[in-house]
Formats: sequence, C-alpha cells, structure tokens
Amino acid sequence: MLRVTNDAGDFQVQVLGVSEIRGPASVAQTLYRETEASRELRLKLAAERKALRQFEPPPTGRPSKRDRRRIIQFRQSSGG
Repeated sequence: MLRVTNDAGDFQVQVLGVSEIRGPASVAQTLYRETEASRELRLKLAAERKALRQFEPPPTGRPSKRDRRRIIQFRQSSGG
C-alpha cells in the first residue's frame, strides 16, 4: 500500500507491480489500483471543492507582479 498526497488530496493505492523503465501512463495505470475507500473520499472532496467555487467571486484579472510575489510568499510560509 502506498499513500500519495498532492493538491487534489490524498490517495491510497495498492502497488501491483514495478516497471524497469518509464513508460506511457496507460501502462503505469496497470501497475497500481486505488482503493475503493480512497476513490470515494477523493470524489466526495472534489465535489465539495466544486460546490464551494460557486460562492467565490471570480478573479478580476491576472495578478500583478506584487500580487504574484505575495502569493509565492504566502505559499512558502504555509509549507506549500
């Protein structure tokens, strides 16, 4: 079992095999299987994030250089 964490959330997968070389994604997908509980939780969290976006005002435009610096600074200070 392997636990993978990324921006989309946590995944729990069962490793079925290991390839000697890097190959296409279609081959890589045959080497692991996501647990049913992990899949259900991931889909539930994705639906919640999608629902929350309906209540957020859309951005007015691209961030300025100052805004980008603040975003980068914030991400680094929050560990992300």
